[in-house]
Amino acid sequence: METLLTGDLVRYAKGAVTITGTYIAERDGMAVIKLKSGYNIGVSPEKLELIERPAPQPPAGAGVVIQNPGLPELAIISTGGTIASRVDYRTGAVMSQFSANDILRAIPELGDLARYRDRQIANILSENMRPALWQDLARAIYEEIRAGAAGVIVTHGTDTMTYSAAAVRFMLKTPVPIVFVGSQRSADRPSSDNAMNALCSAAVATGDLGEVAVVMHATTSDDRCAVHRATRVRKMHTSRRDAFLSIGMEPLGYVDYPSLSVTLSDEAVRRGAENLEIHDALEERCALLHFYPGMPPAVLDAFEGYAGLVISGTGLGHVSTEWIAPLQEMIDGGTTVVMTSQCLHGRVCDRVYNTGRDLLAIGVVEGEDMLPEAALVKLMWVLGNENDPEKARLLMQTDLAGEIRRRSL
Repeated sequence: METLLTGDLVRYAKGAVTITGTYIAERDGMAVIKLKSGYNIGVSPEKLELIERPAPQPPAGAGVVIQNPGLPELAIISTGGTIASRVDYRTGAVMSQFSANDILRAIPELGDLARYRDRQIANILSENMRPALWQDLARAIYEEIRAGAAGVIVTHGTDTMTYSAAAVRFMLKTPVPIVFVGSQRSADRPSSDNAMNALCSAAVATGDLGEVAVVMHATTSDDRCAVHRATRVRKMHTSRRDAFLSIGMEPLGYVDYPSLSVTLSDEAVRRGAENLEIHDALEERCALLHFYPGMPPAVLDAFEGYAGLVISGTGLGHVSTEWIAPLQEMIDGGTTVVMTSQCLHGRVCDRVYNTGRDLLAIGVVEGEDMLPEAALVKLMWVLGNENDPEKARLLMQTDLAGEIRRRSL
């Protein structure tokens, strides 16, 4: 048998079973081939037959895509993630794809909506995101808007996208749309949501929105995307395409597909309503702690010296009564402690039960109806920009970026 090369089209036959696919490599005595469905399987290399050897492919990024100068210009800022990747079907490898040329070649319909310039600040899995990169991201967005971008699209891994979107919303006031977008399924899967999400995000970025939003599938079908406020959205499923939901409010709007018609609610901040500002100081010595029954108060020792702590408490915002004295010691030592709820819907009210009253008495700040992760990012921003403890407490209970609702639905 002729020696197989990565990218060869091959046939596997065993009895009545015949499979064709793209040869990737031989590993652990098995030949790995990629099927048309996008999945990889391992088969016996002795049963493989070469069908066709493809012509050499030009390197990614070769050639220039002509963009329409009459369309608004958007900035695409890449941090990594599934959406900012392409699949090389010759090798089966998922590779970084962040240039405007690459993206337009993969999704040419984007060229009908806008012209694009690109910028990469990271190429990481979203679980490796950190506050310093949030600051880099906010500064990059600020610079792109100052340079004339009509809107900004941020490609981001979905797992921690809501943290990054909320962080940017607190650090930036924006006159133009800033849209975070990702994909739940990689481009080599038939059910990939990357192209539709990208097109919907571009439609929003060229539209009338004037705040930071997350744009992702609204249903499991390819019929529309939802526009979620950055400080009120959470990823609610590990793999569904409609994993993202607005919590405590309706989405800011929807994008119908394939028409790409954008409808915004009356609550959405409109383009031009804010002047561009950046306040990017963050206090990284903050943490988020999820309380569980029986959690020992000694856990708090790990946060000694922290400037801020957000607790995701039970129900109306409770922890064990054993925590009262250790929390008071933390607060007396200068740590700002904010209470949120694991329930997600509804708001914290520590005036109902004795434990809640005790927490208020020692200086725990009620987190209203903020999502725990939004409260964490906000606490980092507040403590990074306000040195007065009392003013910081007041800011944590003030709606700054749509993170607090006046009433709970």
